[in-house]
Amino acid sequence: MRSASHPAQQGLYDPRNEHDACGVGFVATLTGEASHALVEQALTVLRNLEHRGATGSEPDSGDGAGILLQVPDAFLREAVTFPLPEAGSYAVG
Repeated sequence: MRSASHPAQQGLYDPRNEHDACGVGFVATLTGEASHALVEQALTVLRNLEHRGATGSEPDSGDGAGILLQVPDAFLREAVTFPLPEAGSYAVG
């Protein structure tokens, strides 16, 4: 049953997945093009969530609040002094 406050199911959106969330922000591009501007926007969202509890109660370890982004493969290949596996076959943190 569709809530009057949610749009109808379309594309990847399914209103059954809607739920309340405190301290969540989302920034994306529909083009899939990487840009520093997106990272800057995501960091702005994260800073603005501080009042919603997006900080750790113990300031030295945090609560996992952060941003998730694509692995910058081309940048890493230029920056590291060792060979990397094929793109998509490794992770960074």
